[in-house]
Amino acid sequence: MKLNFFKYQGAGNDFVLIDNRDNGVQNIDKEQVALLCDRRFGIGGDGLMLLENEPGFDFKMVYYNADGNEGSMCGNGGRCIVAFAKHLGVITDTTKFLATDGVHHAKISDNGEWVSLQMIDVDEINKDGEAFVLNTGSPHYVKTAADLAVKDVYNEGRAIRNNTTYKQDGINVNFVEPEGDGFFVRTFERGVENETYACGTGVTAVALAMAKKNGRFGTINTPIRVLGGNINIRFDHDGERFSNIFLEGPAKLVFEGEIEI
Repeated sequence: MKLNFFKYQGAGNDFVLIDNRDNGVQNIDKEQVALLCDRRFGIGGDGLMLLENEPGFDFKMVYYNADGNEGSMCGNGGRCIVAFAKHLGVITDTTKFLATDGVHHAKISDNGEWVSLQMIDVDEINKDGEAFVLNTGSPHYVKTAADLAVKDVYNEGRAIRNNTTYKQDGINVNFVEPEGDGFFVRTFERGVENETYACGTGVTAVALAMAKKNGRFGTINTPIRVLGGNINIRFDHDGERFSNIFLEGPAKLVFEGEIEI
């Protein structure tokens, strides 16, 4: 099967995207997805997305992790697929689309490279020792750290992701350090099973967890630096519920091509 594909990246979180509105890709298997995401034998990416038709919505986002398994919500992937939809002419400047965790709204800049994506509301944040555990479309573990630039995120993140509490379902592990008016974040992602340059649901989880930790309420704007660039999260917090959560950042087309699988 020959596939036309597009490669996008959002703050270094990179994805293979396929326009599947004609349903040309059906029953893609785990091995094929993993091959497409392989950085040596395929295209290379932290995940694969299919853009599909969905009644009542501009499109549907179907997301696969780099290991080939169908994944939970990916925030930077969501921003990239919005940019892809604009590139295809499916949308102009605003959109409503369906993802695995429900309905999402987004707005995109005129040049198609800056996307503000609304995330799901969050009303529960739990603790695991000193760490915070919450779901922002994907499950996240958030832990403060010192000297984060030199931290062994791969081994420490992998150990938490595979401990007895989280091994069965997996969890994304975020380490966070205060920086200026915001935070510096590094993330070990399940499904990729490695550190990634950015994680959209992860930085969202960090922003909410830090607001809870620091007792911040009202409308909050949180800039976050990741290895791949800068992202912004804004939201409302009334003391119990986080709402109007928006993940904002770059989403850029890297290249397009075709591949035989």
